[in-house]
Amino acid sequence: MTQPAKPLNRLEIDGDRVRNGLAQLVLTLVKLLHELLERQAIKRMDSGTLSDEEIERLGLTLMQQAEELERLREVFELKDEDLNLNLGPLGRLL
Repeated sequence: MTQPAKPLNRLEIDGDRVRNGLAQLVLTLVKLLHELLERQAIKRMDSGTLSDEEIERLGLTLMQQAEELERLREVFELKDEDLNLNLGPLGRLL
């Protein structure tokens, strides 16, 4: 004789939590890339491979990126520390 099927446990998903979690992940990755770009820009400036005009454009672009990242962080009501993931034994991401 077969056993009656057990009811499936339903997973309740909170749309706002999913949206904010995804936003947190994406903004964390964008912040990481932004910081890597800043470090690379500093290396290039220090090496003298950029003209004054390129340095000016690069600085302006990085500043605009930082402002947009800050604006999006506020839109999703995330604190700056929310964008710094704990990687366990590897330490903090940023």
